[in-house]
Amino acid sequence: MCILLNPSTPATPASSPAPARRLGPQQRQQVAVEALAGQNITRLAQQLDVSRKFVYQQADKAEQALTEAFATATTPADDHVLFYLPVTKAWLRQLILGLVLICHSSLRGVVELLRDLFDHALSIGQVHHIVHQAVAHARAINAQQDLSPVRIGAHDEIFQSGQPVLVGADVDSTYCYLLSVEEHRDADTWGVRLLELQDQGFQPEATIADFGSGLRAGQALAMPETPCRGDVFHALQTLLPVVTFLDNRAYQAIASRSQLERKQAQTQQRRGRSDLKLSQKLRHARPGETQAIALAEDVALLVQWLRQDILTVAGPRYDDRRALYDFVVAELRARVPLCPQRLQEICGFLENQRDDLLAFAAQLERDLAAVAQEFQVPVDTARDLLNVQTLDPRQSQRWIQEATLRRHLRDRFYPLSAAVAEVARHTVRASSIIENLNSRLRSYFFLRRHLGPDYLALLQFFLNHRRFLRSEHAERVDHSPAELLTGQTHPHWLEMLGFARFARS
Repeated sequence: MCILLNPSTPATPASSPAPARRLGPQQRQQVAVEALAGQNITRLAQQLDVSRKFVYQQADKAEQALTEAFATATTPADDHVLFYLPVTKAWLRQLILGLVLICHSSLRGVVELLRDLFDHALSIGQVHHIVHQAVAHARAINAQQDLSPVRIGAHDEIFQSGQPVLVGADVDSTYCYLLSVEEHRDADTWGVRLLELQDQGFQPEATIADFGSGLRAGQALAMPETPCRGDVFHALQTLLPVVTFLDNRAYQAIASRSQLERKQAQTQQRRGRSDLKLSQKLRHARPGETQAIALAEDVALLVQWLRQDILTVAGPRYDDRRALYDFVVAELRARVPLCPQRLQEICGFLENQRDDLLAFAAQLERDLAAVAQEFQVPVDTARDLLNVQTLDPRQSQRWIQEATLRRHLRDRFYPLSAAVAEVARHTVRASSIIENLNSRLRSYFFLRRHLGPDYLALLQFFLNHRRFLRSEHAERVDHSPAELLTGQTHPHWLEMLGFARFARS
């Protein structure tokens, strides 16, 4: 359909906007100010070619703004509006993810909060669907991460309702590269998961773990060339209860002997002679007490040597550590007949795990040798410097030894000290990082009876891309584990999931 115009009839020009629409914000503000100042409304309307109603509307807006501005002085501080928040569906999805991941909230808790504070009704199914929508993005980001920067990995197993969860993290950056719920924790399961990680470039210098048989057998199958160090913390935690048990038994022997002597003294006071039965018991109690005290002291001393001299970063050479370790085990083995139910087990444990527990010392020996070669000094000098750095600064012995080394090394002292300190900082003896991660995971696991791979994928993504608010290590503050691993920044974790975060103007 077309419309033909009569050539003799001039075309009607396009209608121009009304005068009121042509006025900008500054002009409207000026109109309102003049109207409030008492100018004639009719004259203002004629000057601007607008209606009187328009002038009154601008005056009302200005008067309302003035009223609100001066009313804040009388408004209670708690009722004062800080800022306005546009609540959209996208923002609600961010809030739900934040409540679940940051605040550790349950799905029912999210529903209750939205109902009570936002007057917004959502079902548990809707909340679950919103959380599940973020899984695909999270899983894709997890799979794309390059794991080649991982130097030493820490592995462990935790349980939720009897179901094992395999966990792996980088010791330096705390990046969690493995978080998988499984039916079993045998060698095949660990081997398959480690092979999958190798597809992402996972090839660490070494790993560190406790002494689980499935874990170690799985790594031997999938990564036979990568050593698995023994966790010193778990080893010491196995020994310390034995020391406590022997101490308590010694105290019980002391108490038993004291009680018998007290009864014998009371009998002598009443009857004027000793009780034969009590005398016979005392003849056995006194040697038993002496033996229990000696055993407790000896085992405590041997464990102290193991903890403070052999399994520490600063200590003797690797070969000397092995000799001292064997000496401690031999001394414990000689005392097994005095307490077989406790000492037999720990002796077998220490004998089987010697090489794994001292693996860190072998690597430390190689690192110190490399530093010594770089600075053209004997390895013993570098080791002495490491030992001095671990001494208490309040002890005069430290400063005496340090002064001797400073005179000997001269201008090489400070750069060598920094290099040795860096070696010590990168020496890993315990899987403390994985234990810390496990404690954080359990705070999420307790909310759910059953864990699924989708939830764990989202949780892994969140833990790896959430920036640390505080840390004992200054280099980790305001950085995420992913940033520490790669050395590259990334957007906020919500933005990585496709959301646009709210920002106050």
